[in-house]
Amino acid sequence: MKLIIIFLVTAMAASGYRTALAAPPKGAVLLTGDPVVTRLNDDEFQIVFGIEGKSCAPHGCSGSVRYWVDWKAPDGTARSEHREVRYIVSPDAARTIAVDRHYLDTAEGAHTVDAVKVRIDTITRRE
Repeated sequence: MKLIIIFLVTAMAASGYRTALAAPPKGAVLLTGDPVVTRLNDDEFQIVFGIEGKSCAPHGCSGSVRYWVDWKAPDGTARSEHREVRYIVSPDAARTIAVDRHYLDTAEGAHTVDAVKVRIDTITRRE
């Protein structure tokens, strides 16, 4: 058991996991959790981002979430697409959501595809 724990700690340190645990910069806008992906049709998805905007008080702020979505077609075709969705945190709110609707397919409506993974690239903030 001790060997497993040592291995996990070593693996996290080697992967730079410790930097992910560092405190975010002051005034940063963060996600409240992982993005939620909902299938709307065979090839249409809705991707929802929860935005934590406590640092936007008392004036509110806006910005964008840039992300990659990895998807796969039944024929084995795998692709990654870079997307951006904008958000606005009102002065009276501590959080908001940003919703992006997206078609993932080689030809619209041709077949059912799967959204495999959503990876956050950057989150910007403007006053």
